[in-house]
Amino acid sequence: MRFDEAYSGNVFIGSHPNYEESSVVIYGMPMDWTVSYRPGSRFGPARIREVSIGLEEYSPYLDRELKEIRYFDAGDIPLPFGNAERSLKIIEEYIDQLLADGKSPLGMGGEHLVSWPVIKSVYKRYPNLAVIHMDAHTDLRTDYEGEPLSHATPIRKVAELIGPENVFSFGIRSGMKEEFQWAKENGMYIAKFEVLEPLKEILPRLKGRPVYVTIDIDVLDPAHAPGTGTVDCGGITSKELLASILEISRSEVQVVGADLVEVAPVYDHSEQTANTASKLIREMLLGWF
Repeated sequence: MRFDEAYSGNVFIGSHPNYEESSVVIYGMPMDWTVSYRPGSRFGPARIREVSIGLEEYSPYLDRELKEIRYFDAGDIPLPFGNAERSLKIIEEYIDQLLADGKSPLGMGGEHLVSWPVIKSVYKRYPNLAVIHMDAHTDLRTDYEGEPLSHATPIRKVAELIGPENVFSFGIRSGMKEEFQWAKENGMYIAKFEVLEPLKEILPRLKGRPVYVTIDIDVLDPAHAPGTGTVDCGGITSKELLASILEISRSEVQVVGADLVEVAPVYDHSEQTANTASKLIREMLLGWF
């Protein structure tokens, strides 16, 4: 992988032109090969970048500006269309290199399966890793209609790798009965429907630990984020999700990587979802790194 040249396409607002001088790297994972309902999330990273030009660089929530940190937008990882197994391997190798260079990874999806190789790579470096997962769906299936590589399976893969007791899911409101039973029987934490209040209770337990945060945009109610592949009513507001990101910022956990996935611009006719995602990325950059 080469990071010595700035990405030639649209970049996230305020991106530093030099990889070596940056501490955080933003990258896209344009994959939607395994989605079970509506495709299109492979176009999410590019659109989030494009709409970021409308952001203010100052966060009134954190009283910080983007110019206070150095982050490099490396563009999208080139992935072989339709080849999930090869794509996941490429993503893992990509993150291996970022971590070897001392960079913090901040990814944009793409379907949620792309989080799996990233977390696998981060776990190699941080064996005491905990994962905070915000989503409408449990993503705890072993397979989807016989296919183990599916956007319905990444959190199960993560839980089996790092231990289910180290995975904390929030905002969950959809999944098979067997998935909820598996989580309960194996000591995995699931907060149904809500994010902020249960997150406040869990964060002190993770004090001092390395934490990876993965956010599926469909944790938001479709009224706040219609531009996603698998919408599910009854979700949280964008205000609550912002507050949850800020709560992590104020905590004493060590965020060592993060991603935001499942933005699908083709269903986002007002660009509401992409603009929300872009603002969330800004707060993640300023608050976590």
